[in-house]
Amino acid sequence: MSARINDSRRHFLSVMAGASGALIVGWRSALAAQSDLPLELRGGVAEQLGPFVRISADNRITIGARGCEIGQGVITSLPMLIAEELDVDWAQVKVEQLPYGYIETDKGPGNKYGSQGAGGSDSIPQGWKDLRQAGATARWLLLQAAASDWQLPLDQLRTEAGFVIAQTGRRASYGQLAAAAAKIDPPTEPVALKNPDQFRVIGKPTLTADGPAIVTGRAEFGIDAYMAGALFAVVLRCPHMDGDIDTLDDSEARKVPGVKDVIRLAGPKPDEPITGQLATGIAVIAENTWAAIKGRQALKVTWTPGPWASESSAALEAKAAELLRGDDGVKVRSDGDFAKARKDAKKVFEARYQVPFLAHATMEPPNALIKIEVDHALLISSLQSPSGASQIISQLTGIPRDKIEIRMTRAGGGFGRRLKNDFVAEAVLIAKAVGKPVKLIWTREDDIAHDFYRPFGVHHLVATLDKKKEITGFTHRCAATPRTYRDAGMKDSPIYTGCLEPDDFPAQLIANLEKTFYPIASGMPRGWWRAPLHTFHAFAVQSFIDELAVELKQDPVALRLKMLGAPRELSYAGHGGPKFDTGRLANVLKVCAEKIGWGRKPDKDHGLGIACHFTFGGYAAHAFEVSAIDGTIVIHRAVCVVDVGRVVNPLGVEAQMMGGTIDGLSTAIKLGITVKDGQVQQSNFNDYPLLRMAQAPENVEVVIAPSDKDPSGAGEMGVPSALPALTNAIFAATGFRIRTLPIGDQLKKVL
Repeated sequence: MSARINDSRRHFLSVMAGASGALIVGWRSALAAQSDLPLELRGGVAEQLGPFVRISADNRITIGARGCEIGQGVITSLPMLIAEELDVDWAQVKVEQLPYGYIETDKGPGNKYGSQGAGGSDSIPQGWKDLRQAGATARWLLLQAAASDWQLPLDQLRTEAGFVIAQTGRRASYGQLAAAAAKIDPPTEPVALKNPDQFRVIGKPTLTADGPAIVTGRAEFGIDAYMAGALFAVVLRCPHMDGDIDTLDDSEARKVPGVKDVIRLAGPKPDEPITGQLATGIAVIAENTWAAIKGRQALKVTWTPGPWASESSAALEAKAAELLRGDDGVKVRSDGDFAKARKDAKKVFEARYQVPFLAHATMEPPNALIKIEVDHALLISSLQSPSGASQIISQLTGIPRDKIEIRMTRAGGGFGRRLKNDFVAEAVLIAKAVGKPVKLIWTREDDIAHDFYRPFGVHHLVATLDKKKEITGFTHRCAATPRTYRDAGMKDSPIYTGCLEPDDFPAQLIANLEKTFYPIASGMPRGWWRAPLHTFHAFAVQSFIDELAVELKQDPVALRLKMLGAPRELSYAGHGGPKFDTGRLANVLKVCAEKIGWGRKPDKDHGLGIACHFTFGGYAAHAFEVSAIDGTIVIHRAVCVVDVGRVVNPLGVEAQMMGGTIDGLSTAIKLGITVKDGQVQQSNFNDYPLLRMAQAPENVEVVIAPSDKDPSGAGEMGVPSALPALTNAIFAATGFRIRTLPIGDQLKKVL
């Protein structure tokens, strides 16, 4: 059967029988060749199918996980959605990672498994209905098979834990019914889904499906993949942004035992979109990684510095200050008449906050194993955007995308870094040049110095107050290196996208409000970083609200609740909308305050700080109790309260909030990328230091607010409010206000 399908049928399920009598339920489009399926999902003729679910005659149930697993837990939570509607015990389910499922449709490129990328905390919202429908359809077929065999009406049958059970007490396992069910035509209309009060899998704390493989070292990450006959490559990239090779002497490198070749890789032209490799470089290809690295060390290279040779962090800060003194920014939002509010104000309060460039610093640096043949390519790699990888491979090789096989592995962290596939592009170019399979390895130093960084920016916030100390006006002016820079996918996006969100707090809560963006020119590559926009500006907004509370002599929690007002839904056009519910944000804030014991007198030299934020459809609040005697920050308590709608896997959400909180603390205390002479100054964890265990809180107390709303994701909600909650707590403990991140040694200089 051709892989080309009518796009309107993409979301109908297909059902076919394997030679062993297994019932396989997958997307209709999965009827293409399936040699790329995991072994567990194959079986006789079934190898030609593309399943989500396999039920074998001995009642073994295997569910395919479609998402990129980067540590966010989708290898567990997405199959749980299918298992719920299939109505099986989770204990009898085996999960297998599916490959990337590109297909051609009548309307263009498609995916036989649905959305497989990892970004924007979208995996659960996107799978909430379609993956449950996959499970429900399988259950419907099994019921049909039993009804036909037993000559009973459907309303006298039910399912439970992998069995169909009749009112008479007769029962059969799914495995016993699978062969018959596979002969029944699938339904032409979507099958009714369970009511939440029928859930047996969703909402139950569930261990990570591949947890045992991880702790026993059997889990395969991209960096673990090898292939017979493959060569190994590392790349020496130009340290100057948009710089080039001036002179190259590779004679000594070629003498290193094991080195097979040295080739040049051209980088993108300055100011053109970065759609492939990130920088000009020199690839050293060898029989093993060690030889490749030694060969790279033997290269003698001089570079031309490129157009950004004078760029520095100091110059960026100065430019931000200059721009913020002017009035020629890009209007992002304008409500009411702020100018009049300022003119009529009894008092004007303002403050400025600065956030640095950030690197992703994943535990597993980028890597790619690729084999290119005349009419086929195979990629094995840790990815966040397999679709993007497929496009790049096709563009660079001319191989049609349906002839490109991509095997997805567990990734050692993502945080947005793997949304870019520059490392895949490098691997393709090298493999084409040498005519053999290539395993490209990035070192930690490569990764820190050549990233797509979270933008740098300075936020200037102003509030106007009347004689009753009521807030009458609010402005948020942001001077930053635009996130849209050289991103082909954002060429039509407003320049402030990723730096300033028109509808974010306190928009629609204050009558006279303005938001303005001032772009700063920079050659630094930029990309999405965990909870990207929100970690960029929540620190500024929530710190400013805390300062405003001090200025007004009001309780910071009470002031936030007052600003949020009565529970109601406001329009929100940004990611995570279309609505922002003030009541849900107020609730997590109140629960967080209660949990930390807000209002109590803390121990001597201790301080309490709190903050809240709406991120990608989820609501989160953090509170910390800290001390900072002699400038050393000690976090005595850490509380995170989150509302992400109906929770699929509470254990997974708890883990994400813990990880997000630690990530936020690490970012606030330690992390910042600086630039000098057009070069990144950091190189490894010695100068880009993640939070050490000794400085982390002993426990992050996570509270998950119950909700019957459709779920949002959870991968990013735990970060944004952690940073301002920490700095607000430091102010409460020390009286010193942190307005520039990272905190670094600022406290040691003043305490």
